[in-house]
Amino acid sequence: MNALYPEQWLHNLSTGEKIAAEVRMQIISKTIGSDTIISENKLAKQFDTSRSPVREALKILASEGFIQLEKMGAVILDFSDKDIEELYDIRKIMEQFVLERIIQLDTDALEQQLIKIIDMMSIAVKFKDAESLTAQDLDFHETIIRSINHKRILLMWSKMRPTMESFILLSMRRRFKDAPKDADRIVQNHKLMLKSIQDKDKVSISKAVENNFNTHHMLEKERKHHH
Repeated sequence: MNALYPEQWLHNLSTGEKIAAEVRMQIISKTIGSDTIISENKLAKQFDTSRSPVREALKILASEGFIQLEKMGAVILDFSDKDIEELYDIRKIMEQFVLERIIQLDTDALEQQLIKIIDMMSIAVKFKDAESLTAQDLDFHETIIRSINHKRILLMWSKMRPTMESFILLSMRRRFKDAPKDADRIVQNHKLMLKSIQDKDKVSISKAVENNFNTHHMLEKERKHHH
């Protein structure tokens, strides 16, 4: 089986985290179906490792709600459209709060960082590089979240990030294959978010956040309609 998780993202991850990253992608992409039982021995053999990192991987995936731990392995839980909707609901509430905090701050340095990220996103779109576009997309949102120095929100984001990363990457790959022009809309949404920070306007912030998440949902619904 070809790896779904990008090799260039594996640096600085423990063996357990690497296994979790690949299995997470397989669950979200439905490569592994729900109710499938995966054993520690089978995973250890598949990833050519001992059972210790496999146990670490299973603990990570259980904490994220992807599996239910059993005595010698795990049962895959369903990752549904409702799970995706709930993730976006949390992100929407979080980012609305963060952006409203940001407009009370001096944002000159932040704006320069975000401009650079958007430039990198545009390059990724030009070269149809789903991995780079996903990384820059997440970097954009994490940069915004870090800027308000709110420990609990950053902790929530960190817990959600691996799932968001996997889902967005799979979505980006599909987009470049089926409807590459859709990627331009993502870059445009991030430009609108940047402008709302520059304008320091609550109304345009709400519109930018709504537009960003509605576009994600809309593109997914369009994809399902066409398939």
